[in-house]
Amino acid sequence: MSEFRVHHRVSELQNLLKVRSGEGAEVYADLLLKNMTPYITTQVSSHSAKRKIASFTKTPDDFQRKYDEVKSKNVRELDPLVFLVSKLTEETKTQKFLEQNAQERAAEAGGTLTSTGSVVSMTTASGGKMSQEEVSELRNKLLSATSGSSILSPESLRRQRDKARKNAQSHTLAVPAWVYERPFLTGDFVRQTQPSAEHPVALGTLPMSLQEQAVVEDLLFTMMGVDGKYIQARAVNDKHGHRSFNVDPSLDVSMKELVNRVLPVCSHYSSVCRFMEEKSMPDYGQVNHALCAAMRNLAKEYLILVAQLEHQSRQGQLSLQKFWFYVQPCKRTLEILAAIAETVNKGDCRGGAVLSLLHERTASLVGDSKAQDLCLYLTQAACVPYFEILERWIYKGIIVDPYAEFIVEEHESVIKEKIEKDYNDAYWEQRYTICRERIPVFLEKVADKILSTGKYLNVIRQCGRDVKCPAAEEIVYTLKERRYVEQIERAYNYASRVLLDLLMEEKELMARLRSIKHYFLLDQGDLVVQFMDMAEDELKKDMEDIIPTRLESLLELALRTSVANADPYKDDLKVELLNYDLITQLFRILSIETKQEKALQAIDPTEIHISGLEAFAFDYEVKWPLSLIINRKALTRYQMLFRHLFYAKHVERQLCNMWLNSKTAKQYDLQSPRWYAAAFALRHRMLHFVQNYGYYMMFEVLEPNWHILEQNLKSVSNVDDVLHHHMDFLDKCLKDCMLTNTELLKIVSKLMVVCITFCNCIQRLTRTFLADEELQLTAPPGKGKLTDADIRKNKAKVVSEHVDELVSSDSFEDTITNFDRNFSSLLLSLLDRLSHFSSSDCEHNMMNIIYRIDFNGHYTEQLEQFSAERSMMEQQSPDWQPADSGTVFGKFSSGKKMAAKDPSPKPAGGD
Repeated sequence: MSEFRVHHRVSELQNLLKVRSGEGAEVYADLLLKNMTPYITTQVSSHSAKRKIASFTKTPDDFQRKYDEVKSKNVRELDPLVFLVSKLTEETKTQKFLEQNAQERAAEAGGTLTSTGSVVSMTTASGGKMSQEEVSELRNKLLSATSGSSILSPESLRRQRDKARKNAQSHTLAVPAWVYERPFLTGDFVRQTQPSAEHPVALGTLPMSLQEQAVVEDLLFTMMGVDGKYIQARAVNDKHGHRSFNVDPSLDVSMKELVNRVLPVCSHYSSVCRFMEEKSMPDYGQVNHALCAAMRNLAKEYLILVAQLEHQSRQGQLSLQKFWFYVQPCKRTLEILAAIAETVNKGDCRGGAVLSLLHERTASLVGDSKAQDLCLYLTQAACVPYFEILERWIYKGIIVDPYAEFIVEEHESVIKEKIEKDYNDAYWEQRYTICRERIPVFLEKVADKILSTGKYLNVIRQCGRDVKCPAAEEIVYTLKERRYVEQIERAYNYASRVLLDLLMEEKELMARLRSIKHYFLLDQGDLVVQFMDMAEDELKKDMEDIIPTRLESLLELALRTSVANADPYKDDLKVELLNYDLITQLFRILSIETKQEKALQAIDPTEIHISGLEAFAFDYEVKWPLSLIINRKALTRYQMLFRHLFYAKHVERQLCNMWLNSKTAKQYDLQSPRWYAAAFALRHRMLHFVQNYGYYMMFEVLEPNWHILEQNLKSVSNVDDVLHHHMDFLDKCLKDCMLTNTELLKIVSKLMVVCITFCNCIQRLTRTFLADEELQLTAPPGKGKLTDADIRKNKAKVVSEHVDELVSSDSFEDTITNFDRNFSSLLLSLLDRLSHFSSSDCEHNMMNIIYRIDFNGHYTEQLEQFSAERSMMEQQSPDWQPADSGTVFGKFSSGKKMAAKDPSPKPAGGD
């Protein structure tokens, strides 16, 4: 289950149970992902759990009976479920909460739920008892409401499983019709459609010697599945049930006693015979076929015994006592075979489930060596086809599983071509998956290694390499699991080493990652500076007005004229214009596999107007097999980091350009320097924040985490570790750069918007300095031509008067005051939230921003005041949450797009 689906399930469960927690679904989803074992079934001791539940309920016998019934069907999740329920019986608060929640759900459904001890009854709103049909209907509604559309009922799961089996068996041979049209082909008893015309004489009227001879003859027929004259089989209502027999009631009592001792052998043989005939059909899988073949070998030995007894009977040397003596050794064998057949039939077992059942029965017969040897023989025979599939998978990376029995399931719909498009690890995570119900219990410990081994070899094969495992040996089942576990581990080590060498050495994975770091993480400054110098005017346009080929040409020119020209993979860098901004992109990712995903996909991109700066991103072309590591999911995370860094760099450039333009004002004699100085003091504070924020991301987040990634990749032993370390690097970078916390990201984005809007406002003012340059400053009539000094003097006088008039106006004073107040409030809000997260969530790395921005204690007093107010509000109201800064500073949300599109917008501060 993917991380997004787990997050969605936790969120849905909280909404269903009406749980209001300040921690949110992310905390519980992370705990589940860390403690979840997707392949290995948890083994728990259910004995004490059963006793605890039995003591808690008022009907312990019914509970024990139901448990035995489900256990006989080989339901593997039963013991963990019983263990969980036993733990719930200890939690009184949880019981009360669940009972109250169930009553609320029942009330919403139109009825009431009353509980007395363990007896639960449903009553309607009118006070009458609900019928059984109404209870069933209500239960189905509750199940559908609680499970959601993606969780199916057991019947639906069974239908889907049967459909999958039919699809897997569609290419197998169909059973010919004559198998069903000729009932006498069976080795079991056949019921006559017409009564026999022969009426035998009652045995009681015959002498004792003739009675014994007739009974022995009938027993020989009955042991082979044929009705005798005086011993006849009864009809079986259940095709998997035990068979009973009718014996002539006039038979002598002593002989009847011996006959009743022999008849269980006939009943067991009948069950085994029916099992072999049914499970030999094509749709029951190769494991059942192999088990039936082993049983058939034992049945041949049994029939040889019957033939030998018949030979002695024809010679007149077989008495009823001798018959019982000779039959006793095979009784235990047939009893074991019948018990195995019954268990397999009850659980409808196939593939690994059959092997688990045989393994558990073999291990349980420690004190009975002969019975254990028999079960060991059956298990070894049944494991042969399963281990053949296993050998082909771990030695060659190929699955040949026509009956869908193997532990690994292949999904052919997931192809490697989609790995470059879909935001997930679909190919690596979903192309081959573990099917829990097919895992034999003796392979649970190495289930993940079996999956990984074949996946590694499969990747190598798809690269055109021939796979020859030097440790390829035949795998044989034994009670000593270490033998075949060592064989699997040797194959796993070989596959992981070969694939890792292919990626790290031949495909140069580290060089590729360094290349991506150069571009997406702005590792090479001259490339970024040159590209922004050349493409800045183009990126300020609306996204619809930008020509992508022009940006491609500018990027190509920047690559060729910068240090990046030495990068051998520079041609893989592409330009991409996304039709959504960074915050929308993050929200789309968080809504994957949730109810909000369809709503977001339905939004028309033409309704969202963004500039080129907001839409611009790098893309990177990665080919197989490197696309396993650098997949679309990883590239999207690199893109988010790049867009965040790129926009911060753009804001820094705008503030620096504002400083350059402000130097022009020094040559003029301004009469209102106070407000002009206040504006550029604010610019300095903005630049200090943006530069320190960028420094924090580049040198305190990206670089340290990159060095950790490099060190980890030097010591990896398999591709899964490479994937883990790479994704862990990206996750840490996104988290420490505040891209996973929407609250912090919104505040940072609004700070950037304030800075850009302020720059545009001041740039508009600065352009008035040069407004009169276009005027022809010519000499008045009657005078000679003006010199350059006279032109500069007249120009300075006109511009100074114009600027003094603008700066001294109330609108400019209000604009600068509003900008200063809004920027300070947003910055304090950011520092306050960072301080809160660092103390509550132990995100101490983010404290470095506070230390750098508030290096002289300028904001310390106000932050302490914020903290004291929060503590007071939390004490008064535990459910209090801090107000979103967007409610106060939301007026700058419109200025974001205006500032990006228009290089000279109107001052936003006076709105």
